Amino acid sequence: MSALRMLFLSVAGVILLGIGLTGFDKVSWVLYLPFAFLTFAGITGICPGLIFWSKMGFRNEPLACDLPKRKP
Repeated sequence: MSALRMLFLSVAGVILLGIGLTGFDKVSWVLYLPFAFLTFAGITGICPGLIFWSKMGFRNEPLACDLPKRKP
């Protein structure tokens, strides 16, 4: 499993923890959307947000940590 997928699952876990501490019956249904999308992205490796924003015309750039190092 890649670090990015673990990041998705970690953020989803923090959101779920916040929902649980607030109360599952008290939070808006909107807060369940990022949890569901991040969990889906973490398990499958398919990121719905990235697909959506790519189709909206934004470039899919590599992560800054993946860029090759400059030679002095």
